[in-house]
Amino acid sequence: MIIIEFQHITVLLNEAVDELQIDPNGIYVDATLGGGGHTNAILNRLQKGHLYSFDQDETAIEYNSERFAKQIAAGKLTIIADNFRNLRTALAKYHVTSIDGIVYDLGVSSPQFDDAQRGFSYKLEAPLDMRMNQQQQLDAYQVVNEWSYQDLVRILTRYSDERFAKQIARKIEHERAIAPITTTTQLAELVKSAIPAAARRTGGHPAKRTFQAIRIAVNDELGALEDSLTQAIALLKHGGRLAAITFQPKEDRLVQSILKSNSRLKDIPRGLPILPDDAQPLLKLITHKPILPSKEELLRNRRSHSAKLRVAQKN
Repeated sequence: MIIIEFQHITVLLNEAVDELQIDPNGIYVDATLGGGGHTNAILNRLQKGHLYSFDQDETAIEYNSERFAKQIAAGKLTIIADNFRNLRTALAKYHVTSIDGIVYDLGVSSPQFDDAQRGFSYKLEAPLDMRMNQQQQLDAYQVVNEWSYQDLVRILTRYSDERFAKQIARKIEHERAIAPITTTTQLAELVKSAIPAAARRTGGHPAKRTFQAIRIAVNDELGALEDSLTQAIALLKHGGRLAAITFQPKEDRLVQSILKSNSRLKDIPRGLPILPDDAQPLLKLITHKPILPSKEELLRNRRSHSAKLRVAQKN
């Protein structure tokens, strides 16, 4: 019996696992365990193979340890409580130095958004938190109340392309000088008041971009993703595949850039009749354009509308 609720609809579930071309006896990694959707689908295709699933969220780890207790006991699944930026060192503890495939399902899971106390949502009243790893020190309260005006402008611009970054940062700076900004709804209203009324009429909630930027900063999401993708590419066996699902443009551009840069031919002298092995690119792009959710999935799950799946294979 599962003792906690962790309801989450996995986006592009079958598409991502199909693209991994699972070897029933292979070694695989689910870099973002979350609600366990991809983990479950991969386990169903393994026979003598093994799956290592990463997550730093205590709720996800507790839920999936219960859900997959039989598979863990049977030696088919190992859940690793760690940030996926530590992919290589975490797997090395289990004497794993190469893998047949890896899947990333990036962003924040539905249960994290829907749990008001986690502080991810601008719609729900909660303390400013936004930590994916509840043990880390840095949280959204510190970013909002302690980071400089210049740093606030930087993250709002870099992580969410916020047009009104300076106005929002000034408003935060002014309000926190009077009293600390402590809750999600307080921050959301403050951001709304900093954006001109005409600009608030389109594009969804005016605080959406600010919350995204602060969340990315709190968890160093883009830095962790770059570190992890680089390690994953090195760990992949010949013919092994990497599948990554993104939900926002910054993530997608980073994934696309890393996959593309590793799929280009290296600089070599002209006139060589045969390319040497070390001149071959590390990857072959399987998806030159991302795989998008079907119409049926878009109707079934409103949070799938921005999802993009990119896949590459190790040469």
